[in-house]
Amino acid sequence: MGYIKTRDKVHIFYRIIGNGPKTILFIHPPGMGHITFKQQLPLAKDYRLLFIDLRGNGKSERNNTLITFPLLARDIFDVCHSLKIEKVILCGYSNGGSISLETALTYPNLVEGLVLSGAFPRVSTGLLGMEFILGIFASRLNGINIIAKVIGQAHTYSNGFAKELERYILLTSPRTLFQMYTEGLTYDCTSRLAKIKVPIQLVYGSQDYYVHHYQKEFLAFLPDTKISFIAKAKHQLPTKHPNEFNAIIKNYINFIQSNNT
Repeated sequence: MGYIKTRDKVHIFYRIIGNGPKTILFIHPPGMGHITFKQQLPLAKDYRLLFIDLRGNGKSERNNTLITFPLLARDIFDVCHSLKIEKVILCGYSNGGSISLETALTYPNLVEGLVLSGAFPRVSTGLLGMEFILGIFASRLNGINIIAKVIGQAHTYSNGFAKELERYILLTSPRTLFQMYTEGLTYDCTSRLAKIKVPIQLVYGSQDYYVHHYQKEFLAFLPDTKISFIAKAKHQLPTKHPNEFNAIIKNYINFIQSNNT
């Protein structure tokens, strides 16, 4: 683990585990940091795992530059370039999926695959939009303690892991959360989806009804998109359903490898 300095001299925290032939780079939602993917550590037996805290999140720095998804995509490229990693499979969770999509669109030579959990190319439904609006208001009103507690408890079955997530979210400033929630609410890459040339694996919880709609937007532009549902699951797949989620990641990578041989 350590820090990579971006082209505008911001230090981004990273952690690498494993030595497999494929590198999986995990992209977290606003505030949650790389420990969101703690339950994916068993994948290190077969793959190289790259975890980062996005700019301004967790242990990573930020400067006065407004945080946008193109800027975060550039940071991701800078981290990989500095580590001499030429190809990654991006695994993005929730709004981290949007950041992953932007990275694949902007740096297509870097990304060889996309696993997107509970993902959406834009916010076009009222229930999802309301979550972002609540996050915007809570961060604007310095309600980060409430945000941390709600997210931590919603994402785990373990009180210890919930507390760990809460503490990690509190490392992120309200200003950073406000900018990321605002960007997430307005971001829209739908019209560019057809430019993505790598296989996409979507993963949804069978009970995560308010994002099921978005699979249609992916399929409209990328009809070969693979879609998997985890039974009796809601949104928090990496943390609450890691065994099923990890198995889907492995099957997807096997699919990529078989297509490349």
